[in-house]
Amino acid sequence: MKQAAAKMVLVQQDWIEGDTMIRQPIITVLGHVDHGKTLLLDKVRGTAIAEKEAGAITQHIGATEVPLDVIKRIASHLLEQYGFKATIPGLLFIDTPGHEAFTSLRERGGSIADLAVVVIDITQGVQPQTIEAIDILKSFKTPFIVAANKIDLLHEWVSKEGDFSKNLKEQSEKAGKEMDEKIYSLVGKLFELDFQSERFDRCKDFTKQVPIVPLSAKTGEGLPELLMLLTGLSQRFLQKRLEISEAEAGKGTIIEVKEERGLGKTIDVILYDGMISVNDSIVLGASSGIIETKVRALLKPKPLREIRESGDKFNSVREVHAACGVKIAAPNLENTLAGAPIAVVKTGKEREAIERELASIRIETESVGAVLRADTLGALEALTVLLKKEGLKAKKADVGNIAKADVMEASSVREKDELKGVIFGFNVKVEEGVLEEAEKQGVKIFLGNVVYKLLEDYSAWVDELREQRKKEKLGRLTMPVKLRFLSNCTFRRSKPAVVGMKVLEGKIKPGIKLMNEKGKIVGQVSGIEVRNESIEQASKGQEAAFSITGGVVGRNLKENDVFFAFILKSQFPELESGDLLDEEEKVLLFQIKEIEKEMKEAEDE
Repeated sequence: MKQAAAKMVLVQQDWIEGDTMIRQPIITVLGHVDHGKTLLLDKVRGTAIAEKEAGAITQHIGATEVPLDVIKRIASHLLEQYGFKATIPGLLFIDTPGHEAFTSLRERGGSIADLAVVVIDITQGVQPQTIEAIDILKSFKTPFIVAANKIDLLHEWVSKEGDFSKNLKEQSEKAGKEMDEKIYSLVGKLFELDFQSERFDRCKDFTKQVPIVPLSAKTGEGLPELLMLLTGLSQRFLQKRLEISEAEAGKGTIIEVKEERGLGKTIDVILYDGMISVNDSIVLGASSGIIETKVRALLKPKPLREIRESGDKFNSVREVHAACGVKIAAPNLENTLAGAPIAVVKTGKEREAIERELASIRIETESVGAVLRADTLGALEALTVLLKKEGLKAKKADVGNIAKADVMEASSVREKDELKGVIFGFNVKVEEGVLEEAEKQGVKIFLGNVVYKLLEDYSAWVDELREQRKKEKLGRLTMPVKLRFLSNCTFRRSKPAVVGMKVLEGKIKPGIKLMNEKGKIVGQVSGIEVRNESIEQASKGQEAAFSITGGVVGRNLKENDVFFAFILKSQFPELESGDLLDEEEKVLLFQIKEIEKEMKEAEDE
């Protein structure tokens, strides 16, 4: 943590000059899906955003300001106890999604964060997305605190609102032991990830140990300790990084583009550097390239309100300083891209810097790929990351609603590969006539507002389609089979012969021609019965009565003889490729092929 802070301080000191002020530290909240990130922030701000989130998983980067007076009201006694003197104006939380699908969004969040909270469900421990979140923080050298959430679910623990430290003293010995076991399990996992850690009240050196705060986002227990540590550690180790010059040009990231009554198109921005004023010229990323416009109005969220809310929860201001979440109203914002950078024009070089940043997040495409539509750049990147894991790249990726042109694009891909000729729409609408056109062209459209669920739906559809195609193939191909004529099981000698046989390998349906071990066809299976009931298929190990047209017991059908399915030469390539056969069936197919080959050679002689 100390090294990370030291490195970041040097970066900030390069541009500090003249009058300086201390900004709020930017806190990023990361973790595995459903481990309680949004619910934790909910407890802080007293709103119900978590209940509104699609699939209970945050989809966009959001921001919440927690002023110092609120922190002091909750945790002043703890700040004093641990020797932290708080002078920062408050904390600014960025709530970034925890699922691995949102790597790009999280990296954007992580890159501008001063401190992070990694939320871990104490009952589940470290999960794949937890490790991914920690790796991201490590790559950006961002110090973090672990919030061991859901202690209210521990069997012996009695959780209640307030200090964890105080509640700990009231727990049973059994509850204390269970808590220690869970904490030290986390300590062990973090050690494997190259981090020393300890429960916060046992930390001897915050520069070397990652503090673990046991808490419950449901009851509020442990929240005072978390706020105390975030405030105290920011104050003690990041003060130089938090100093900003009042004259520095503002820089930020656009998190959402919205239509607001009376204002038109607006953009929600996380300002992480400098300041923005009304009438400032700004440059920002758009689908058409770079837009330059002038700030008409600045709306700053009132303390303890989520920036995604609207209405009277915002204050109109003349200027804002980092770090904060701000809504900007300006002309010509129609094509603005959520997830793109924004900067105040001061030196004239800002446009080039934004062009470079936009170029770095271009999505790789290929000629045979899916069509992607999303409401933000971050969501497009997230879809791309997950699609790659499914072995699917994008042919076209754009921000905006799904149009007929997208269907035609996907249809052309479908002609080459039906699994790739599809459309994904995240948090977007379908324009008029699109669904009808898609049905006509046979193009599948996946719609939703939870990114990873879209990919789950796609994966299930692919499995279903492959199974359907496999069944279609199996219906027209002769599967390899090996049978033995059982002793004393002749029920009719001929026209047709009905005999008892055991399936030694493979499976067989009526209609299959049988050959003997020399490759000579002995007849065709016209029916299969078990206990006087017809069955559609007999599989390995099964004994059944077989009706064989053309077969005559004693002539071409003899007890204990072994028979095989006769397979047309043209069918071997299809049976040999793909996943139609298991390993045993492939060996049997080779044996049948060799028998037929020897038979053909003998005939040619």
